[in-house]
Amino acid sequence: MRHRKAGVKLNRTTSHRQAMFRNMVTSFFKYERIHTTDVKAKELRRWVDQIITLAKRGDLHARRQVMAIVREKNVVHKLFENAATRFGEIHGGYTRIVKIGRRPGDAAPISLIELVNIDEKALKSKKKPKISDPKKAAPVETAKETAVEAPKSVPAEASAETTTAAESTPVDEKSPKTDEGATQKE
Repeated sequence: MRHRKAGVKLNRTTSHRQAMFRNMVTSFFKYERIHTTDVKAKELRRWVDQIITLAKRGDLHARRQVMAIVREKNVVHKLFENAATRFGEIHGGYTRIVKIGRRPGDAAPISLIELVNIDEKALKSKKKPKISDPKKAAPVETAKETAVEAPKSVPAEASAETTTAAESTPVDEKSPKTDEGATQKE
């Protein structure tokens, strides 16, 4: 029985699994998105959420805990510098997993895991303007009225004049067309 045992084994030893996820977490925070298998992406999300929560805390102990996992100082510095401003308003759900397809070699399901931008979440939570808003509805109605009225306001005489002017231009079909390089028959 595996009661209360979180995480997946992935058919690897403990040291191999931990080293693999440390490398994946480091690459994830360096590039802010990586391609991996679905199962690894779901497990990586657990690691990333814990690290971002520590980074939002921002104290020295949290920085040392993150340095035990992410071994590159510049990546940790970048994470702690941006975490409070980027993820300060939300409590979880920092990542998005998008299923891409299957890997060509062994047909393993591949996913893209990436950091979620807070601006996208803020845009989704904002309400869209209603159509019944009088400011939005008025220009649409006037555009329809002007489009209908425009052909009626043109006098019939003006349209007749344009057709007669086009018909009155003489076209001599007997005279040959001349090009700059061609000679004209006389």
